[in-house]
Amino acid sequence: MFKNIDNKRGNLKKRIGILVFVLIIFFGGYLFGQQNAKNYFKPLAYNSVESKEIAEEDRVDFNLYFEVWNSIKENYVEKIKISDKDLFYGSLKGIAEATGDPYTSFLDPEESREFNEDLSGKFEGVGMEVGIRNEIVTVISPLDGTPAQKAGVMAGDKIYAVDNQSTIGLSLDDVVSKIRGPKGTEVTLTIIRGEEKPFDLKITRGLIVVESVKTELRDDNIYVIRISNFNEDTEFLFYNAVNEILEKNPEGIILDLRNNPGGYLDTAINLASKWIEDGIIVAEQLNDNKREEYMARGIAQLKDYQTVVLVNGGSASASEILAGALRDYKKAEIVGTTTYGKGSVQALKELSDGSNLKITVAKWLTPAGDYIDEKGIDPNIEVELTMDDVNNDRDPQLDKAIELIFNK
Repeated sequence: MFKNIDNKRGNLKKRIGILVFVLIIFFGGYLFGQQNAKNYFKPLAYNSVESKEIAEEDRVDFNLYFEVWNSIKENYVEKIKISDKDLFYGSLKGIAEATGDPYTSFLDPEESREFNEDLSGKFEGVGMEVGIRNEIVTVISPLDGTPAQKAGVMAGDKIYAVDNQSTIGLSLDDVVSKIRGPKGTEVTLTIIRGEEKPFDLKITRGLIVVESVKTELRDDNIYVIRISNFNEDTEFLFYNAVNEILEKNPEGIILDLRNNPGGYLDTAINLASKWIEDGIIVAEQLNDNKREEYMARGIAQLKDYQTVVLVNGGSASASEILAGALRDYKKAEIVGTTTYGKGSVQALKELSDGSNLKITVAKWLTPAGDYIDEKGIDPNIEVELTMDDVNNDRDPQLDKAIELIFNK
């Protein structure tokens, strides 16, 4: 059955997101909790009528599996070092990886335990999100104040080796497992940045505690809400911000979703509903041309506040759902650069031994019907943030957002 995650009010949540691991790490977003979610996983009946209708070229002989198993057990040069469990879990990983989809994966019990820990908001690791870009493990963003950020890791860095072991050909899960580890230990990442030559960054892992929402009422009476990811604490902290906005009545709102890799779908829908009174927030394109729509819910308390949303290439998944909905309903101007383009949905099934199977089962569409996956959300106003800006403590994207609020 599906692994359910409940919020503090007991409501079922769904986890989505970029296959980003907060290294520390989110194991990619992911959870379906619908009442019909069980339909995503149907048991295979190899002796059923359906199995007899399989085309000849698609038939498989499972005896071949055991031929390979036995050959390795008997002939591998260091067979004493491999266990049946290693071979078994490795083969299950191979089945998932055979889909060619970087977001479909098998998580063994240890990886599943780490996944559950990640949902708590406390992690031991280096503090960054990573994804797959052009078959290369790429940093989506380092988290504020984490060892990764302090060591100089930047969004867009390509990780070519971990502790001198190449990442080429490894799954994202494998790379993540090599990077994460107990606080106080060190890991060395070999990075290529832009056109530069490869260089090593040595990072001491630490305990990462992430509070997902930070707010500021600026001196110019603009209220800034920075959401770093859509976690278990996000709605509570965001609703506190809404109450403060209603009390202070600012000139406008800047919703900063830059480098936000995603998180709970329900949270994205609930936040969007603070601006959008009626209608579709996001649609889900399933297989067999089926489609499911998720509607606005609650009271749109912020609908009359001028809002600007900041996004960049590190904004993904739930961030793209929220930004896309506000854009399509013209509830906000979107400023920055095109988002990451993580618009696929992963269902997470808990297996009998504590393992988990994560399978891509759908793709997201904005209310206007635009696919997000591999395309992203284009801003209404494109503004780059260059390294020179970062080095000189400038933020032209934020400056443009402020300009838009005061020029309306």
